Amino acid sequence: MPPTAPHPTHHRKPHPIVWLLLALPYAGLCFPSLYARATPALFGFPFFYWYQFAWVVLTSGLLYVVYRHFKTRE
Repeated sequence: MPPTAPHPTHHRKPHPIVWLLLALPYAGLCFPSLYARATPALFGFPFFYWYQFAWVVLTSGLLYVVYRHFKTRE
């Protein structure tokens, strides 16, 4: 008996919003001259530091959303 061919998978194109979600962290951190300042401070941390850390947390959430989008498409 010959081996059966794998079922073809129908891959749809990702929604354009997915690409926008992946580009947001890049755009938000690409221009340090826009956020390289001390005020407003948050819990004693200058804006420069907490803004970048906020993007770390936000990027994790965005990557989770994109991951779930691609995982549900399978």
